[in-house]
Amino acid sequence: MNVIIGLGNPGHTYHQTRHNVGFMVIEWLASRHGVSVTKRVTHPANQRPAAVYGEYQQGARTVQLLMPLTMMNESGDALTAIGRPPNELLVVCDDVNLPLGTLRLRPQGGAGGHHGLASCLAALGTEDVTRLRVGVGAADMPRDLEAFVLSRFRNTELPLIKQAVAQAAEACETWVNEGIEVAMNRYNASV
Repeated sequence: MNVIIGLGNPGHTYHQTRHNVGFMVIEWLASRHGVSVTKRVTHPANQRPAAVYGEYQQGARTVQLLMPLTMMNESGDALTAIGRPPNELLVVCDDVNLPLGTLRLRPQGGAGGHHGLASCLAALGTEDVTRLRVGVGAADMPRDLEAFVLSRFRNTELPLIKQAVAQAAEACETWVNEGIEVAMNRYNASV
């Protein structure tokens, strides 16, 4: 099984914000593959909803599209709830340190200051987790990064972020079909 986890904050307040680029990628993949991302996963320790997911078949392989129902900083709860090994996972998240539209795939590494990714790595107990960062940074970065990542994209940024989301989704499909090395070589560049 391959599990693609898009990080974001649940709820309409955060819909289409910079921090929710991971959700946008999952939504794009779900639309492309005709998947409804509505099946619920509960956390085994407290039975609270941890994530929603949908699945599709890619040849003989099952691909699960997953969105945590926790706030970003507690995203690791969803990974604890599904109980899949790290080598089956691809975490998709935003990155303010990358220019808008830039994609960066890596097979492992630290969280780079991203609290949602840090939560995932802590829950799994390893940094050997494939991740795809989607650049949401701006040339005129404000000092208040929290407000920035929770803001919506400017109208002038929308064409580029839509293109980046589509390419990020294609990178996820390449990871499923051809592996991380091919995906890195193909997509680790600006849109």
